[in-house]
Amino acid sequence: MISNILREARKYEEITGQLIPDTARPSFHLSSRVGWMNDPNGFSFYQGKYHLFYQYYPYESKWGPMHWGHAVSEDLLHWEYLPAAMAPDTLADKDGCFSGSAAALPDGRHLLMYTGVSAGSKRPDGTSDDAQTQCIAIGDGVDYEKYSGNPVLTGMDVPAGCSKADFRDPKLWRESDGTYRCVIGNRPADGSGQILYYSSKDGFHWIFESVLAENRNRFGLMWECPDFFELDGKHVLLTSPQDMLPSGFEYHNGNGTLCLIGDFDGKTFQEEYNQAIDYGIDFYATQTLLAPDGRRIMVAWMQNWDTLAIASLKVPWFGQMSVPRELSIRNGRLYQWPVRELDALRSGRVAYQSVDFEGELTLEGIKGRKVDVTITLRPGDEDNLYSKFAVWFGQDDTYHTAISFRPHESILKIDRKFSGSRRAIIHQRRCQVPPSGGNITFRMILDRFSVEVFVNHGEQTLSATMYTNPSADGFKFFAYGKVSMDIEKYDLDAERE
Repeated sequence: MISNILREARKYEEITGQLIPDTARPSFHLSSRVGWMNDPNGFSFYQGKYHLFYQYYPYESKWGPMHWGHAVSEDLLHWEYLPAAMAPDTLADKDGCFSGSAAALPDGRHLLMYTGVSAGSKRPDGTSDDAQTQCIAIGDGVDYEKYSGNPVLTGMDVPAGCSKADFRDPKLWRESDGTYRCVIGNRPADGSGQILYYSSKDGFHWIFESVLAENRNRFGLMWECPDFFELDGKHVLLTSPQDMLPSGFEYHNGNGTLCLIGDFDGKTFQEEYNQAIDYGIDFYATQTLLAPDGRRIMVAWMQNWDTLAIASLKVPWFGQMSVPRELSIRNGRLYQWPVRELDALRSGRVAYQSVDFEGELTLEGIKGRKVDVTITLRPGDEDNLYSKFAVWFGQDDTYHTAISFRPHESILKIDRKFSGSRRAIIHQRRCQVPPSGGNITFRMILDRFSVEVFVNHGEQTLSATMYTNPSADGFKFFAYGKVSMDIEKYDLDAERE
């Protein structure tokens, strides 16, 4: 039975979504059908298609009472919008259907697990105790019915002394024996973050198993959007901490991303390595799935909670996902690479080998806002290392976004202060790459309103949104000292398929 609230949301998105031309959206990144999008939810492979739900407020391009938007794809790049899957329409989720995940039931139905939010009464100081509980919905891939036994986990199911108001974002999966597990973000008594671990025989009745991992005030405060999986012989915990402090070049201020790699004994996680997941400006709330061919694929909200002043502009949609990325572990580090399906969108190859230059350079055929560009740099003079290299892209007489590399400091920077923002938002982010004597390779994926940079075959990534008109499509190169450059460019066109 579809509620009136969900029925109205579906009617609104269908009518309003038709008014947004395809050329006003990303070509192969999923964007909000209408209105607002944030965290990816329910990323799963079900009945032969990839399903991706998302935090959604269809009526305005800003955060509001959370619904779940829904889209499906056969290749992770061509997305078809389906009707909104859920709306805040029950007692347990009357103030929002927050983030969650999806798995299959033995009878073939699609199981969604999400956080229902019910706001508490306001205190004189303006605060309140919101109830965040875990809820279930079951469906056929299009329509979903909320479980009559909701909520299935409440504040009674968190360890003593832990927050009942910060208890959210369940990521569930089905084990090989048919049972289910999930991890949920929470706050212990010290006010920082932790990840709780639960089990279920049927996906409906859950019991607390353990505190899987503890922050102990090392990486920000509350840990949101956890994900936990085995990869290349290790276990990986992904989460998005709030209120982070920087640690050298590894983490940034504010809301960030965290990858912990280690071992799992069935109850607790013993971390060995930690790193940021992405070093750019816009990247949060990762979620992964295990594809039928065995790949672990990750997607994230390509936006930043601290840069949302841009949403004050009147736009019909706001928010997009990253390009899905294949994950691997090498030498104790998480590597990311665009899904191989992206190669099928390539056409119009233009390549140059060993371009030796100093100063400013443009190259015939190197332009575009839907392109896949790989740049390999070497010193042009081994006895006199260049001091800086930069590439401007999304460039015209007024605008550009830039990536620069300073080999003496091994620092790679992304800078979008000239890329169309009319607000004092974050414009620059930097990462430190392993010293390499001036040698570096990075692959840039542009899709109208974003860039994703994959450094040294996926060892690090930097993601950022851009706000200029796609007609600003030039590339320009700068070398302070002699460099030798290889460059390969492909056009990327999902519409061509």
